[in-house]
Amino acid sequence: MKNFNWTSYTKRIAVKSTLSNIYDAWTKGSELERWFLKKVVFYKPDNSLYEPDKNVVENIQYTWYWYLYDEPMKGKITNVNGKNYIQFTFEGDCLVDVNLEEVDGYIVVTLKHHNIPLDDNSKQYVRLGCSNGWTFYLANLKSIFEGGIDLRNKNEKFPPMINN
Repeated sequence: MKNFNWTSYTKRIAVKSTLSNIYDAWTKGSELERWFLKKVVFYKPDNSLYEPDKNVVENIQYTWYWYLYDEPMKGKITNVNGKNYIQFTFEGDCLVDVNLEEVDGYIVVTLKHHNIPLDDNSKQYVRLGCSNGWTFYLANLKSIFEGGIDLRNKNEKFPPMINN
């Protein structure tokens, strides 16, 4: 474990879809709710609500809610290019970069989670825990766009499982 990178990791998946559909999946509140989150609330810099069917822009704040978890996550959209890239804060000051690339009829989604602190809590819950979470949610993104099946556990009778 001496050479293990605790501060960053990258996940990739190929999704049979269009670039615009996958970009919307990452940048519209209504689309994020299809495959990732229970509820998405975006706020403009003046704290007024940002439209859920509009692509986010830089400096938009967010509050994200998951199924079966009461605690929301708050963060900020730090960079977007309107086409194939978005960056946002995640778990405090950590950053997530999402790059989209068209390759042979697929959209290759490359997610880099970085700037992870080196304390034991961040190693366990952000580096290892979020890595597992992103693996599931990227698979769910593919499932939604290629087959229409949402793999998330939404049943409160079941404790947290690998699909939430």
